[in-house]
Amino acid sequence: MAGPRILLVEDDVVLRDVLRRNLEARQYEVCLADDAQTALAALRATAFDLVILDINLPDQTGWEVLRIAQQEGSLRPHWRDGDRPRLPVVVVSAVRVSQARLKEFPLLAYLPKPFPIEALLRLAETAGRRQGTSARPNPPLS
Repeated sequence: MAGPRILLVEDDVVLRDVLRRNLEARQYEVCLADDAQTALAALRATAFDLVILDINLPDQTGWEVLRIAQQEGSLRPHWRDGDRPRLPVVVVSAVRVSQARLKEFPLLAYLPKPFPIEALLRLAETAGRRQGTSARPNPPLS
């Protein structure tokens, strides 16, 4: 059985490869994007269980990706936390993000870079539980 589908939007090749290898080792299906336009095309074509989104992309910001995807309806809130919808998005950023910006989108999580890979893997595991599949608890790869 295939694991949850994850869209990984990261322009840093090394970080993207480390994250991809760790996620795929746990049976996740990972789609890669290194810029906003590729991410938007993927969101239009596929429903994802989790989106890992870098904010500083070469062509647009991750915030613009979220805004456009929401306007187009390609990023639908489908998790609930009480009465509040949760987007299946984890924002990762090397730049400090304001609380006001974080409140603009009901994200699953925000991880400032550098972050422990275990934190991201726990969030992916949560996505797996929401989908009804489970991931294997392998240790992180280097």
